[in-house]
Amino acid sequence: MGAHKILLIGDVNSIFLDADAPAALLRETKQRGLPCEIRTDMPDAIELAGRNNFSAIAVMMSAAPAKLASVLKSLRQANCNAKIILLAQVYEEPAAMEMVSSAYNGTTLADDYLICPVQTSKFCEAVSPAGDKSKGRLDTFADSASVRVMQLEKLATEDELTGLKNRRYIWEFSKQIIARAGSENKRVTLLIFDIDNFKHYNDVYGHSAGDEILKEAAVLMRRCCRAHDVVGRIGGDEFAVVFWDDPRRELSKEEAERRSEMADHPKEAIFIAKRFRKELGKAKLHLLGPEGKGVLAISGGLASFPRDGSNIDELFNQADKALLEAKRSGKNKIYLVGEAQGDIADVE
Repeated sequence: MGAHKILLIGDVNSIFLDADAPAALLRETKQRGLPCEIRTDMPDAIELAGRNNFSAIAVMMSAAPAKLASVLKSLRQANCNAKIILLAQVYEEPAAMEMVSSAYNGTTLADDYLICPVQTSKFCEAVSPAGDKSKGRLDTFADSASVRVMQLEKLATEDELTGLKNRRYIWEFSKQIIARAGSENKRVTLLIFDIDNFKHYNDVYGHSAGDEILKEAAVLMRRCCRAHDVVGRIGGDEFAVVFWDDPRRELSKEEAERRSEMADHPKEAIFIAKRFRKELGKAKLHLLGPEGKGVLAISGGLASFPRDGSNIDELFNQADKALLEAKRSGKNKIYLVGEAQGDIADVE
């Protein structure tokens, strides 16, 4: 059986976790019998795909941010039998999921995606052909196990109870999106909040009621946020929301000016936080009986990059301080970092 050829499009050093990524990729692909062609120029890569019978094509999404769908269509036309895998940064995952579910001429634009940076071994598992008839049963089982491992890795980024992203995902996403915002002069705002008197509900009504409260808060916050904002549960009754600029949407001149370094916190984040407080106050919690309607309140803190912090640690610390201030001032408040009268109820 001939070796299966792989085409990798993008910057190797940005894709892989390995210390010496180019050498590590070369070793890994050689050991697995997966000759790998690497291209950073997209037209060159598409032309190469048309001249070779690649079994898999891996595309770094940031290599074609504005015309990714067009690039994937061209690759499908050039090499229709190849498995196409997107290499996405954490903040690009929503777009990657959309591409995997989008069809072109009856075929999906992409077959799967990997979150980067990734180990070269995981990359090779993803691009290895599955179900090859020449393989024995053990090899076929190994392919199935690899698929299950990839699925479990995706599940490992979600909170089991609420279905929101977990602390690990929020932290990694925030790191990547702050790095992107720093290079592109964009804004990122972090909201951290928890349920006021949550221990009381657990103690009086039981953990089932506590779980219902957490799930209701998750549904309401997800409903209040924009599609690209990231909502997560980061522990116990504590949640985090990362508000950021959708890379697929061009900002107007007015929005760009408002989000400059000297601007106040983005009005969208403040508006969404206020709307969430209002919706939570109207929630109906059946396990709490007739008195369960309208009893929930939250306290939270808002902090923005680059105004309140230059990295993820500073931003979380500042948002935590604002949350603590909201608690000390009587709860049921969301405070902004650096505001003399920080409750968002006073900010329009």
